[in-house]
Amino acid sequence: MFSDSLVVFKPFRRRKGFSLIELLIVIAIILIILAVALPKLTNARRYAQEMAAVKAITTVHTAETQYYSQYGQYATTLAQLGPPASGAAGPNGAELIDKDLASGDKGGFKFVLNPTPTGYALVVNPTTFGTSGSHTYFSDQSMTIHQHNGQEPATVNDPLLGEAAAPQTQAAPATK
Repeated sequence: MFSDSLVVFKPFRRRKGFSLIELLIVIAIILIILAVALPKLTNARRYAQEMAAVKAITTVHTAETQYYSQYGQYATTLAQLGPPASGAAGPNGAELIDKDLASGDKGGFKFVLNPTPTGYALVVNPTTFGTSGSHTYFSDQSMTIHQHNGQEPATVNDPLLGEAAAPQTQAAPATK
């Protein structure tokens, strides 16, 4: 008699899968990690592009030295250092740098080679300032690389790469 009136509770059945709250918490954690990591990733990519641009500047220096050795003058354009349009290598296409660098655009930077009375000047600017780079560069036949921390093109008056900019000093007030 008692056995019929007793209600037997079945053990709580284990459900499969995740609840909506659990999924939302996991997504929120992933978004927080992305928000922290994405700026660092962007900065690392920009730094890598800037270092690739500096390496390309040294490549142009090496190519200019070889060009001067072969032809007795510095190349006046990047195309002269690049592959020839057709035929064998010569003064108008010495095949000393790759086609991308010879075109003037490489790795998010614009390279411009200008002739000067004493040799050449190379100006390197990011194609999209802040995204592909946050520095501009200048170099010439002296093979020193000047870096400018800003959007304006670098000049020979900017500090050398790896050197800190000279601190701004104020003149001392005149004493009587």
